[in-house]
Amino acid sequence: MNRSIRRVGAVAALLILALLVNISASYLLRTGGLDNNPQNRRVREAQFAQPRGAILAGNTAMAQTVPAKGQFAYMRDYTNGPMYAPITGYYSFIYGRSRLEQVYNAELTGTDDAQAIRRFIDQLSGREPEGASVQTTINPKAQRAAWNGLRGLKGAVVALDYTTGAILAYVTSPSYDPALLASDDLDGTQKAWADLNADPNRPMSDRAGREIYPPGSSFKLVTAAAALEAGWTPETKVDSPAQLKLPGSSTYMHNSEPCGGAKVTLQQALKVSCNTAFANVGLELGQDALRAQAEKFGFDSSFGSDVGSATSVFPTGLDQAQTAMSAIGQFDVAASPLQMAVVAAAIANDGLVMQPYFVSQVRAADLSLVKQQQPVSLNQAVSTETAQQLQQMMQVVVSSGTGMRAQIPGLTIGGKTGTAQSDGSRPPYAWFTGYAVELHVAVCVFVEDAGTDEDQSGGATAAPIFRQVVQALKG
Repeated sequence: MNRSIRRVGAVAALLILALLVNISASYLLRTGGLDNNPQNRRVREAQFAQPRGAILAGNTAMAQTVPAKGQFAYMRDYTNGPMYAPITGYYSFIYGRSRLEQVYNAELTGTDDAQAIRRFIDQLSGREPEGASVQTTINPKAQRAAWNGLRGLKGAVVALDYTTGAILAYVTSPSYDPALLASDDLDGTQKAWADLNADPNRPMSDRAGREIYPPGSSFKLVTAAAALEAGWTPETKVDSPAQLKLPGSSTYMHNSEPCGGAKVTLQQALKVSCNTAFANVGLELGQDALRAQAEKFGFDSSFGSDVGSATSVFPTGLDQAQTAMSAIGQFDVAASPLQMAVVAAAIANDGLVMQPYFVSQVRAADLSLVKQQQPVSLNQAVSTETAQQLQQMMQVVVSSGTGMRAQIPGLTIGGKTGTAQSDGSRPPYAWFTGYAVELHVAVCVFVEDAGTDEDQSGGATAAPIFRQVVQALKG
């Protein structure tokens, strides 16, 4: 009898020990995740009862907490909400959080491990806990210029410091006001959510980094890079017929303008954006070389850090006709504006790809430094020699080619235009991606429904917006 009791006691002791271990492990390992889970209503109610840190662009508070008179003690206020929405995201009692409001929630609420000592001191002193502020890399002047440039258009602009990867401007149009979702009028918040999601213009879509589109001729930078890495030079000549019958099909590829002869140099082909020439380059290099080069620039993988980008795609299993189309950024090639900004940035940075990021610093309420972001290099997309050759080629595109509308006196500008067909029922997409040497900035502009006739070209529609953004950074 005593032996049976001892066995039951031992089992009960083991169960109690297991329970204690589980509780301790949950407290130590899962608290942060549970606190930052946007679906945790109990935590959310507590967070709406205390000040939340600001999200800053320079000295401008893109998002900040203000006292409220309704059912919450505090509410989120968004300065120029639609302009900054794809960066800040929203902070909503019903719908949780998105973008930086979610990525840096622990810091903004003051619940991250780095602020543990400050929380303890606040508890001892009876002070109301305060979250840390998040300092972004966004340049307000460049952001405003990009926003104004896209006024009335669907599209996106991304600007990067190509030496560090710091994002200087990040705009998507049309956009939405996060304040509509941060209101303490919960019925109004639900209506706003329904209206935004029902809007056919998709104002909550992040066209800058979380949507992918056919990049068209802007992708010729990748094809040119693959050719130069394979031993070609800017003076290597390639067949450039007025039309090219795609292998194994009855379809012909055409050029929008004369290329300058039946055989032109790689430099000339990029300058005038010769489709048939680049299709022939792609056919000679093959799909594997094109894909490998695209992946070195970041295709087929997502950028890390706090950006949370979509994955740009170079297709697999191509036949010859599909390879030719892919070489000019058509068929199933798809890229985000962020990705194409990274392509231009890597070329301008002598081939080195830097990881894009939004946040430079996190500072506690007493301004003490909590976190500092250091630039991170991802990989060498092309050799320094190839990058410098591409720089010269892109500068010719702007000085005397399809990108002349991107010229800015006093600055060395390189770039590439792009016009991409999506489907026959809509106008094409317009692209311009390029860089300004003296400012260490790379910018990609993407415009949906770019219009008809001349306005279809990236040079006519997107390049002027590029110029506006760079001029804002120039000051």
